[in-house]
Amino acid sequence: MTLRTRTCAAVLVAALALAGAAAPSASAAPSRLWDDFNGDGYRDLAIGTPGEGGGTVTVLFGSASGVAPSRSVNITQNTAGVPGTAEPEDRFGANVTSGDVDGDGYADLIVGAPGERVAGKPDGSVTVVWGGAHPFTSGATVLDAPTADATAFGTGVAFADLDGDGMGQLAVVGDHSFFYYGEGKPGLGGRALPPDVDFLPAGVRLTGVAAGLFSDSGVHDYVLYGTRTDGGGTYLGLLGGGSGDIGYSYSVLADGGGEAGTGDPSVATGDLNGDGYDDLVTGDTRAGRGGAVTVRYGRAAGLATKATTYTQDSPGVPGADETGDDFGASVAVGDATGDGYADIAVGAPQEDVDGHQDVGDIVLLKGGRSGVTTTGAQAFHQATPGVPGAAEDGDRFGSAVRLRDINRNGRADLAIGASGEDVAGGGRDDGAAWVLRGTATGLTASYATAFSAPAFHYPVVAGSGFADVLAR
Repeated sequence: MTLRTRTCAAVLVAALALAGAAAPSASAAPSRLWDDFNGDGYRDLAIGTPGEGGGTVTVLFGSASGVAPSRSVNITQNTAGVPGTAEPEDRFGANVTSGDVDGDGYADLIVGAPGERVAGKPDGSVTVVWGGAHPFTSGATVLDAPTADATAFGTGVAFADLDGDGMGQLAVVGDHSFFYYGEGKPGLGGRALPPDVDFLPAGVRLTGVAAGLFSDSGVHDYVLYGTRTDGGGTYLGLLGGGSGDIGYSYSVLADGGGEAGTGDPSVATGDLNGDGYDDLVTGDTRAGRGGAVTVRYGRAAGLATKATTYTQDSPGVPGADETGDDFGASVAVGDATGDGYADIAVGAPQEDVDGHQDVGDIVLLKGGRSGVTTTGAQAFHQATPGVPGAAEDGDRFGSAVRLRDINRNGRADLAIGASGEDVAGGGRDDGAAWVLRGTATGLTASYATAFSAPAFHYPVVAGSGFADVLAR
């Protein structure tokens, strides 16, 4: 594996200054939040647009007033200090996450580009752009596929403590592979480490990876998810973490599923019932008629085998279970009410609204002491009063969701992507993003904000799908 690092601090410092992205003083201690790139104590929002040229990641810096394009920076493979060259097939930003990879207390930006072409290697790469008091000014490191069979390397990325030593590791999946990296500055331990056994069955194409503290083991386990290449539906596998023997502890959670829908599964983790263990939330558009969300609760012994499934026909869930709604196309977990129990945001980007097709909406299901409840569930779309925009055919509102507290008021805010939103100036399906604030009673459209590619000086390009990806 080749590690390529370049630095051009002055250019990015100037870009951040022009964007109004103020950094903390040099004497300020970093916040150590896993998604606070400049260490100011506010979580930041990273947006991936893999269809824009070779792909772009836009970082909006959090503040007491939320996020705004005036406090943002765009990062591509043409950005000074970032290795590589932006090419149409790269899909830089196809998945985005963050974590303190180099151990300096600042979150680093982790970007997958599964279409990156590297001479003599399979397609795919992962780029780590270093955060800091002046974020993204210290260059970046790119990781290429470590073996000949690691095709589409960077299809999924996660950062979590795999071995229980208090330091996180980067895990990367490709179509049919899983690798992780050890610690050590610059944070990647020098080489990719394969699992001890080949645990993935034939006929599975992975599309992502998520981590969670599902048991009292003190280490994160990994959920590998994707689809059967024979059309057999959703695949979910649980890979146990630990200090060694990675790959021996593996179980299949789901193999096969419904026929409806064509999308890949979506996965999120968080503590829905406040018992100290992460729970697993899976969205599957192939399930039922219009899609479903399944919850598996964590416990001392690990994920429970019994699962609870919700559709739009479940009592209390807004909407109706209709063919093609794609309920569950995106899921996110976070505490929108600040009551100590995580909630679930569910995207249904093909939902019809007010006679318009595929407008899309999102549903918030609240957590509680007994787990998920449909009491007080909420739904929002572009015809909801206070939500900017208008319900139009093909908007796909809810194609991506993320629940995190970006204004530091103790309640998670919901970022929403609409990959099919049309933009003035000829940008059909150029995409847009919204942010709804969390309150003690749930989400609110008051103070809702929306922004699209022109706000970040991107060209209006039909089909680019701004905000197609929201960082975990």
